[in-house]
Amino acid sequence: MNLPLMNTPLTRRRFLATSALLPFAAAGLSSARAAYQPIPRHSGAHLRTSLNAYSFSDLLNANAKDATQGLDLFQVCDFAAKVGFDAVDLTGYFFTGYPNAPEAGYLMRLKRHAFNLGLDISGTGVRNDFTAADPAVRAEGVARLKTWIEVAAKLGAPTIRAFADCQAPFKTWQQASGNAPRDKVEAWMAEAVRECAEHGKKFGVIVAVQNHGDFIATGAEHLSLLKRVDHDWCAALVDTGKYLSADPYADIAVMAPYAVNWQIKETMQSTVKSPKVDMKKLVAIIRQSGYRGYVPIETLAMGRKDYDPAAEVTKMLVDLRAALA
Repeated sequence: MNLPLMNTPLTRRRFLATSALLPFAAAGLSSARAAYQPIPRHSGAHLRTSLNAYSFSDLLNANAKDATQGLDLFQVCDFAAKVGFDAVDLTGYFFTGYPNAPEAGYLMRLKRHAFNLGLDISGTGVRNDFTAADPAVRAEGVARLKTWIEVAAKLGAPTIRAFADCQAPFKTWQQASGNAPRDKVEAWMAEAVRECAEHGKKFGVIVAVQNHGDFIATGAEHLSLLKRVDHDWCAALVDTGKYLSADPYADIAVMAPYAVNWQIKETMQSTVKSPKVDMKKLVAIIRQSGYRGYVPIETLAMGRKDYDPAAEVTKMLVDLRAALA
């Protein structure tokens, strides 16, 4: 039996901490629009498991170079079905032809393969940099997202991930933006994301903006951007390992009402030294928001030479199932 989140002192404190953040997110970052609201939910929370293909990035990259090595996306689907996932989140980087759209025949084969295995495709994602000072770099990201919104629609994926942080060769958003003021950079990003969301509306694909510990390192920053975008077809992808605050669970609680997709990481700040995720606490927060949808697992090597993605993913799935139960 799932108890309401407010029933224990710990979760009450969490709720109070979260409540304290919300006014800051809505009013303290004054440039954000006030119209953007949490996603309407009803009928109570309903969570289903998904596997993010990036967990197998090294093997997928090896296969892209030599088809006799590693794994391809079809084999990732096979693994997901074998261990009992409900869905797969198929990162765009690993499709044939990326960053261009794959051939329709390839997409249809992959879609049918997932269907035969009883798997939904919960999302996909691409690389983009909307923090860059160069408008051409931002425009390239918009064009790529539009292309892959159409790919997602063909696959039947309801969401596409968009980054809200810098990409190589830049290491920080300040470097990418030429040290432009934060408000100006957020305005660039909002304009680009809004254009993508409008395209997503045409194809029935939600643009899910992911926090990644750079421009967006807290729930307040994440919500500020979404409020500035202020589009029904833009929402949050909550990466549990990339809120770099003193209390990531409070940030997660702030953003759960706005989430349409997730990345559930092994540790709270995606390093081997940071605390391991408390799956029961995390699931309780997600359920309290009324979220109905997929909660994809994504494991990372984090510099471990003995990293075995199949073993790590399986271990996390066991923990997630126990929390869901």
